Amino acid sequence: MSNSPQDIKQRSFEFAVRIIKLCQELEKTPGVPRSLANQILRSGTSIGANIEEANGSQSRADFTAKMYISCKESREANYWLRLLAETEILPKDQLAAIINESNQLIAILTTIVKKSRNK
Repeated sequence: MSNSPQDIKQRSFEFAVRIIKLCQELEKTPGVPRSLANQILRSGTSIGANIEEANGSQSRADFTAKMYISCKESREANYWLRLLAETEILPKDQLAAIINESNQLIAILTTIVKKSRNK
């Protein structure tokens, strides 16, 4: 698995697509699932948007700040996904792959932020 800037951009985009599709399913059920869909949609799609902004940053500090925001959004999306699984709003096995990807995004973004801060 590569951690190149292009790789994280593509992975975050593909993650956002998966989040949107997941939220479309959640939106079909009123109440809590719909409320959670709004939370997951915001955080899950924000990851890639902030990575895109980081790649157009004006300074290393700006880059680091945007990537840090992406990392925070990854953690938030992961929280909502785990909550969906634990409350059995969706089956755990249906969410396992996307939760795994979100854990990997967190790890990659954490590494990027740490390396950027140390330069």
